[in-house]
Amino acid sequence: MKKPKALQKGDTIGLIAPSSPVRHPEEVERSVQLLEEFGFQVIVGESCHSQYGYLAGKDEVRARDVNLMFANPEIDGIICLRGGYGSPRILNQLDYEMIQKNPKTFLGYSDITAMHIALNQLCHLVTYHGPMPSSDMLKNFDDFSKESFLQAITSPNPLGKIENPPGEEIKSLVKGKAIGPIIGGNLSLIAGTIGTNYEIDTRGKLLLLEDIDEEPYRVDGMLNQLRLAGKFHDCNGVIIGDWNNCIPKDPEKPSLSLMEVFEDLIVPFGKPTIYNIKIGHCEPKITVPFGVEAVLDADQCSLTIVESTTRG
Repeated sequence: MKKPKALQKGDTIGLIAPSSPVRHPEEVERSVQLLEEFGFQVIVGESCHSQYGYLAGKDEVRARDVNLMFANPEIDGIICLRGGYGSPRILNQLDYEMIQKNPKTFLGYSDITAMHIALNQLCHLVTYHGPMPSSDMLKNFDDFSKESFLQAITSPNPLGKIENPPGEEIKSLVKGKAIGPIIGGNLSLIAGTIGTNYEIDTRGKLLLLEDIDEEPYRVDGMLNQLRLAGKFHDCNGVIIGDWNNCIPKDPEKPSLSLMEVFEDLIVPFGKPTIYNIKIGHCEPKITVPFGVEAVLDADQCSLTIVESTTRG
């Protein structure tokens, strides 16, 4: 895997919006100020100030930002301003050969899942699933989330055991122990890759799944798509993250619970599985790396990153 360098104070962050635009223009300036408070310099991409309907600029604008940020030798890391919708639209416009030659910190989550999968599989690039300035940092960015974020992108050492926020217990759904790099993220984006050139490859991996605002029957459908595509058969283990507001919306309509859906579609494969680990659309939230060796111990309900995410 191609690893980025560990970021340090004084390094330059490229800020991009590969998905949706900010709701209020001042969020861009506030995001820059916040990253500067963390000790970084910031270069803002054109997409951060662009809008094309529900997108942060037309596809070519957003794709060009990604390519320019990776190609620019002055930029040490790239952080996505927010998620929303749109990153899969630019996957076929990214310069993967150039990106592979210029490994840098790349961080985001939610809609950014599609880019994580593409960069991980086509560029062999280690990336980070973590909070984004406009979505998470401008309000209620708690100390736990901030520490997890900064440790992930600045530590030259393996991150070690991933701890949940105080009062939140990681639980076991299927006992056992599995080893492999983490891949995945937002379930709806993962399901959207099936049948494309960017289809997620779970062979030998620990599959992370999370989502927000999806009813159980919708989660059922997307998990079933992964099941029929062999993704649970191929993976070594499953990490079930946070499922914010994934509940039935109509109390009068019969429904399965989310846990019943997991038990029906994930448990039969017998892969070591943990759940209620606070990764996803939640507060506080954990930042985790994609692409480096991790140990999932469902007997001890733990997840440990045993390989450094950065190059020496």
